[in-house]
Formats: sequence, structure tokens, C-alpha cells
Amino acid sequence: MKTLKLILITLLVATVFSCKETTSEESVVSEPVAEIQNDIEKVEPPHWWTGFKNQKLQLLVKHSNIGSAIPKINYSGVSIAEVYKADSPNYLFLDLEISELAKSGQFNIRFQLEDASELIQTYELKSREKPAEDYIGFDSSDAIYLITPDRFANANPKNDEVEGLLQQGIDRTDGYARHGGDLEGITNHLDYIENLGFTAVWPCPVLINDMPSGSYHGYAMTDFYKVDPRFGTLKDYKELANNLRTRDMKLIMDQVANHCGLEHWWMKDLPFKDWVNYQELYEENKDNWDWKTTKTSNHRRTTNQDPYASKNDYLEMADGWFVSSMPDLNQRNPFMANYITQNSIWWIETLGLGGIRQDTYPYPDKAFMSNWAGAIMSEYPNFSIVGEEWSYNPLLIGYWQEGHENNDKYDSNLKSSMDFAMQKNISDALNEEESWDKGLVKMYEGLANDFAYTSPKDIMAFTDNHDMSRVFTQLKGDVVNTKMALSYLLMMPRIPQIYYGTEILMDDFEKPGDHGLIRTDFPGGWQGDSVNAFTGEGLSDNQKDMQTFLTKMLNYRKTSDAIHDGKTMHFAPQDGVYVMARISDNETVVHIINKNEEEQELELSRFEELGLSGKTLTNIISKETLTWNSSLLLKTKGSTILTTKTQ
Repeated sequence: MKTLKLILITLLVATVFSCKETTSEESVVSEPVAEIQNDIEKVEPPHWWTGFKNQKLQLLVKHSNIGSAIPKINYSGVSIAEVYKADSPNYLFLDLEISELAKSGQFNIRFQLEDASELIQTYELKSREKPAEDYIGFDSSDAIYLITPDRFANANPKNDEVEGLLQQGIDRTDGYARHGGDLEGITNHLDYIENLGFTAVWPCPVLINDMPSGSYHGYAMTDFYKVDPRFGTLKDYKELANNLRTRDMKLIMDQVANHCGLEHWWMKDLPFKDWVNYQELYEENKDNWDWKTTKTSNHRRTTNQDPYASKNDYLEMADGWFVSSMPDLNQRNPFMANYITQNSIWWIETLGLGGIRQDTYPYPDKAFMSNWAGAIMSEYPNFSIVGEEWSYNPLLIGYWQEGHENNDKYDSNLKSSMDFAMQKNISDALNEEESWDKGLVKMYEGLANDFAYTSPKDIMAFTDNHDMSRVFTQLKGDVVNTKMALSYLLMMPRIPQIYYGTEILMDDFEKPGDHGLIRTDFPGGWQGDSVNAFTGEGLSDNQKDMQTFLTKMLNYRKTSDAIHDGKTMHFAPQDGVYVMARISDNETVVHIINKNEEEQELELSRFEELGLSGKTLTNIISKETLTWNSSLLLKTKGSTILTTKTQ
């Protein structure tokens, strides 16, 4: 497994100024901290911890003309290994060695300036709250609820507008303005989320996006260590994490290694000449920077795997900016690489995370992404990371999963990738008329492609998300088809993710695919809402029925070993019927999808190898029981989910 050690080796040969501390740990007598001092504009990470396997820590120090300063630390177990000047005189990078002898506590970093004056920054090492092995990531036993925080619930209207930020105002009629949802709004409705049957929550990013427009979505971060005050505070973020943990639920953090927002603080004074990609082009045109001047990505993500890809095509994909307002970070710069990796670890420790979702996974430097994931998994062996690879080709999705035997010998160290291929298969299967190569066969053959994955059950599947039309819209407003899609999602050997509002059939029919409409306000999340989905007030019968359906499915799934880890067996669709089973030592669950409008007699002899003959099965939704004999009457179109488990 590649780790940060590879990056640090690169640092040793970097053509930058360095110096060594010579004081041995044994001779150091720690300097007491009489009072906390913060003379330095910015030091990141803002604090760290003792007890990591990797005993190196690299500090980014930002202050006017700090590059000429000589830093000193007098703290037992901590030493300065290297000091690096940047291209900008306003940065220093300090490599610290934090030995196993280091204790938690505060110490001063003294910066001696050229004029013999001194700046002092108090730094803190904390004790880790739990062993690394206890950071348990998400897996196939989980069901994940994806939330766009600005659109879920507004618990604190006082933080709707924050003085000094570039975007002001709340306008719930504008899909691209801020609407006021916040972290406290999620925390206040965890009962609702838990009762639905979810075991993990994935909010879209909540770090500050101090951008002039479109700041609500969270993917244009302007400070990687600061919560957006319109979402709340770091305390609010911790409270969400802690409240989830007390419920045995997990918080998944949405992170972005590929880019930041154009208004990020470092864009006004970049540390190195290669801190971001196409930096020279940007600096020459920053006064008139727009989509016309930006060198954007060609988005040809297949160049990561293509054995015939030109270097030019690959670099255009990897180095090009995502959009003109999102500078593309250069992870080949070893200082940037360290910065991103340490930031991820900092948030894991700070929040006690149950996983990371990494945005735009194929876009950053692929060697870095392997090192990044490897460094995290080396410290947290039971953790989980899922990467976004928007591809309908399972070969490309499987390429990014750890352990996959790729021809180019690449190993991502990534536990999970996102199953866009199955998402499309499900939608197509239920929309198409049945024929030899259309309809349910799309789901069947999609699942048959699991040979492309090292571990199919660790792939994250979904029917929709924050970037695409709602599943109810995809399925043309057909409630029964939507139920079939969701029940299949929850039965497959996958980690299922469901987007907030799916349980009440939220849609984007007015403007299909419009991001502002896809991310509609959840009814009941704002004071004065006429409809309240949290309580059921004002919901239609179909919406209430879907809530009930998903609640039954999700809560049954919580306790089903067969669905979590069981063997999968499915039978090629015939006559508009597709049967899949999940099998464990103590349970068999059978999922039957029937697209026929009229009654259908399903002959059961074909399914003899399931070993169900003469057994009593219970319908998970209706609680009705039946005996598995010669045939089964499917009275209506829809899903039938049967279990051998006594309920």
C-alpha cells in the first residue's frame, strides 16, 4: 500500500531551501506555555494528534514575509525535521517529527525574523479519542441517506445571512440561491431519518463556499478547515456526528480533492508556481477570467485506463479546470498532496467519521489518489471511502476498486466506487417495453456484470442523486415502477444510497435535470410550510404509501444477514418477470419483479435450486404468508419480497 512516505521522499529531493534541527528528543526540556499566542495569520492543520502510525506532520504557515523566518520548537517528542521556503515569500512549510514519546499538550512555535524580532504561534497536540481500529466505515449492512443541507431543514434562521460573505440573501423561489437549510436542521430530524431505516447520513459538503453565486451546493470550497457559517459552526457539525454515533449511525463526509472555489484564500497569494493547474494562464488573465479564458477539462475520464490514450488527452482531462470558478488543484506538487491528505485525516479525527465520499474521483492525479486513499486506510484499516466515477461502463467503475487486477498494475486503495452503470440499467429496465434485449434484461445483465468488481457488495448503488433527475421523474411518475426500482436497489449485493425526498416522490418534472429543481426544499423543513413530510401533514396518499413502503423495506434490511452478506442467485427474466434471491445459512429472501399489468402465474419448478419447496415464506411488506409449492399467483404489477425468516 502506498502511503504518505512516498510523498515525503519526493519532498527530500525537492529543489527548495531546507535546514535540519539537531536537538535530540532526549535533551529537550519542554518550554511551558504561559499564554496562548496567535501571532501568525494561518497555520494548517490548526492542530494535530499524537499516536499516528505516520509520525510526520507538515504545517503550512502563512504570514507576511514569513519565508525568511527561522522556526524553533522546544517540546519533548516533537522536532522540526525540515523547513521549506515557497515561491511566495509569505509561506513556510514545516516538516515535524512527532515521536511516540510525544504527549498531548500545547507548545510554542517561535519564528525568528530577519530583524531579530519574534513571532509566536501556540500549537496543540491532542490525544486521539479512540483507537484507529474503531473508526468503522460503511458497508453492505448500511443504507445511506444523501442530503443537500441547504434544502433539507432550516433550524436556525439567524445564520441564513452572514455579514461579510460574498453571496447574501435567501430566496426559496430561486433554485440556485441559498434557501437556509443548516446542520442543526439535519440533527433535529435524525429521529425521522432513523425511523425510516437509514443507518448512515451523507450530507453534501458543508465547508465554506464564500462564492458570489451558487454557494449553496458546497463543492466550491474556499477554506478546507472551516464550516460555512450559513450551515452553522464546527460545534454544530460535531453535534451531528455525535448524535448519529449515539444512534449507531454513521456520518459520511463529502470531500473534494480535485478542486477548490475561485475565492479560496490562497488564490490571492499562491504558495508555489504550480499550486494549481494552468496557474500561469490564470494569473495572466485573472482580471477577465471566465469560461472563455479557462482551460477546462475535456472530461474524458477513460484516459485513466485507455492503453492507447495520448498524453495530451490525459493531461487535458486531469489538469483542466472543472469549470472556470473551480481551480484545479495540482496534486503532483508534494506540498499540495500533503495538504489534502492531512486535511482528510484531520476531519476523520475531528468528527469521528464513518466514511468519506470523494467527489470527481478520476479527475485528480491518479497516483496521488492511490497514495491519498492508501494513507487513510493505513491509519484506519476498518474505514470506508467511496469515489465518484460517473461512468456507465462497469469496467471503468471496477478499475477504481482496491485489489482489482488492472493491466497497468494500478491499485487505487479505494474500497468502493459508485455504480452509475446500475443506476442507468434500473431506469432503462423499468421504462422499456419487454423484449429479448430490452426491459428487465438490463437489470439482469447489469448484475451479471459483477464479475468486473473485486467486491460487488462494497460498491455503492443508487437510483438517483443530487446531480441527476429524481428517480420518480426518470420513471415518468410511475409509483409502482419507483417501488420496484427501490426494492431492487435495497436487495442487491451493494451499499444502497437514497436521496432525500425519494421517500415522498419528490420530482423535477417542471424542468427535468435542472439542478436547482432536483435539490428541492424538503417540505416541513421551514417554518410555515403547508406540507410537512416529517409528520405526514399534507402528504398525498401516494406519498404516504411510499414512505411506508421504504420504511418497511429499510427496517427489514437492517436485520437481514442474507441481504447484507448472503449469496446472490438470479434467474433470467421471462414473460416480464425477474427473480433474484439472497441466501444465507438462516434465511432466503426472494425478490420478484413483475411488469405485467394482468395476473401472472409464476411456475416455481424453475427455481428448485433455491431449496424452498414446501417452505412457508412471509411477504415483507404485507406480512401475508404463503407456501412455496408448484406456482405463485402474481396478482398485480410490482415487487414481491418474500423471506423464510419468521417475523
